[in-house]
Amino acid sequence: MLAGPKRRHAEPYLGIASTNFDLLRSFIDTRNGGVAHQLYVQDSYGGPTRNWNAVRLTTGQSLRFLPITVSEVTCENGCSYAEEFAAALPEPLLRASPQGLAVVFTSRSGNEKTIVVPPDLIAQQLAAVAEARAARPAAVAAPTLAPAAPR
Repeated sequence: MLAGPKRRHAEPYLGIASTNFDLLRSFIDTRNGGVAHQLYVQDSYGGPTRNWNAVRLTTGQSLRFLPITVSEVTCENGCSYAEEFAAALPEPLLRASPQGLAVVFTSRSGNEKTIVVPPDLIAQQLAAVAEARAARPAAVAAPTLAPAAPR
């Protein structure tokens, strides 16, 4: 997995630095060289569970929502939760977005969260993937044929 830099989409929840961030990440299939890109989000909050469940671009184009985890942090003095989720970002979309992307997550509870992915982060992620692909040996090399034995 190649993970880009963490960026804050909200203040750290209860002052905990490892909360409320997003990042681009890419998974390279070592068997066939395919790549899956995601906008990963960690969201911590108090109140009723949000249940993030959908994602689209601000232009209206739907993206595939990837639920990861929903954890109850505590319910001592009101409940708080930590959710992890992602948007699948097709590589052609990333390559066609030199101006960056604005991704809107929505929840069953009616919340919306817009995360802007700047063009420099997209370029950095695609460059890191290209470098990783170039550095690895061919995953599935075509079998080489031995020269035919003389007759």
